[in-house]
Amino acid sequence: MPNPQGTKPHETAVYTHGHHESVLRSHTWRTAANSAAYLLGSLKPHMRILDIGCGPGTITTDLAELVPDGHVTGVDNAAEVLERARATAGERGLRNVDFAVADVNALEYPDATFCVVHAHQVLQHLGDPVGALREMLRVTKPGGFVAVRESDYAAMTWYPEVPGMDDWLDLYERVARANGGEPDAGRRLKSWALAAGLTDVTATSSNWTYSTPAEREWWSGLWADRTVASSYAGRAVEGGHATHEQLGAISDTWREWGRREDGWFAVLHGEILCRKPVA
Repeated sequence: MPNPQGTKPHETAVYTHGHHESVLRSHTWRTAANSAAYLLGSLKPHMRILDIGCGPGTITTDLAELVPDGHVTGVDNAAEVLERARATAGERGLRNVDFAVADVNALEYPDATFCVVHAHQVLQHLGDPVGALREMLRVTKPGGFVAVRESDYAAMTWYPEVPGMDDWLDLYERVARANGGEPDAGRRLKSWALAAGLTDVTATSSNWTYSTPAEREWWSGLWADRTVASSYAGRAVEGGHATHEQLGAISDTWREWGRREDGWFAVLHGEILCRKPVA
């Protein structure tokens, strides 16, 4: 059964990025192929899927196309971004997908509702990722899957060593942790899953790599903009982690890295695919 009224956990962390255009520029690039490949081989056409933290819905709608006889529900705690997700589904003519506001800490679904419960880069922004995994497991059917992929900021690596890039990483990790999250979530996923009571856990990793001129321009540009104009920028200043001038310098550093012909950046992700016991 859903968590009873009056006993719902309260989210203690603050979403670091917000939904500035520079953030959505990144999120709308994501697909099932480049962000959930570890899960795709386990999907069946009839499956019912819950996509947690769906954002603008690009992964969600890809999953819906992969389960034509099933159904996908995308949920997010920000109602405004769901309008973008609904538009994405409408543009693709999908009828087996819907979207709703929800909190992963207290999902309004009965036990054993979904064949797959999926989350991409969500747990790193939560105060209690283990509790969230328990809730994801609760709404998963026996024999179904909990599937999670998380980036790991400290494991991100780049070349060349443009002065100021280390300042960006240090600042981001301080802001994210001050907001109550864990930016190095990828390496912790297996540990969190075991702590949540998941027993059949397959842990893997994969990465995004940006190296071509177009990729460098896109990746460096969105971080340059995010550093000075997003909710992350506001929280960095309000929390006393950086001044506007320091943010401007980091933004310039990102653009400098993007102009480097030998530029290369890799984003490591940890992944877990967990099967819920049948009995």
